[in-house]
Amino acid sequence: MKMLMKWSKEQKADAVRNIQSFFWDERGEEIGMLAAENLLQFMIDTLGPHMYNQGIEDAKKMTEDKLMNLEEDLESLKRKS
Repeated sequence: MKMLMKWSKEQKADAVRNIQSFFWDERGEEIGMLAAENLLQFMIDTLGPHMYNQGIEDAKKMTEDKLMNLEEDLESLKRKS
């Protein structure tokens, strides 16, 4: 399943340059734009769903925590009879 990511041309070009720089800095290898674009797409397809799902889980946990705090705050506003 391909991830649908909407990157601007500048964002994609920056990511490709970063991949090319990484290969040069870490491995002393020069890779072309097409190879870097293919690697970027592979990483998006492979890692993207896991990262996306983790983001959803993090947002879910944060929302649950906020809701719990809201419930506690509302309970503290109740008047004693």
